[in-house]
Amino acid sequence: MNDHLKETLTKIGEDFQTDIALGSRFYLEVDIGEKAERLGFSDVVEQYGKTYVIVPIKHPRAGMKVRIDGRTFVNYAQFDSGIVVPGYIAKEANLPYRTFIPNDSMIRNFT
Repeated sequence: MNDHLKETLTKIGEDFQTDIALGSRFYLEVDIGEKAERLGFSDVVEQYGKTYVIVPIKHPRAGMKVRIDGRTFVNYAQFDSGIVVPGYIAKEANLPYRTFIPNDSMIRNFT
């Protein structure tokens, strides 16, 4: 299962590779379960459905935006790909990560 979780998170990082900006206040949320379902990993869907990856993006996207207090992201981790996950997922995925340091306020983009 950890291999499927790793592959799902790696694929999300690859999908947004050109859009990711480390340290950006703008971000998108990507549902781990939805991505795992498209990849055919039902075990990941069961355990991580409706759990979100944060993708810090270079520029704001068209559509609604909401300002979020950066303290919301306490105990989050950032992988080398730039995507951000809750700390417990980073530990379970067993991929190299560092502590995520968010901006004081973050802006979630809905697209």
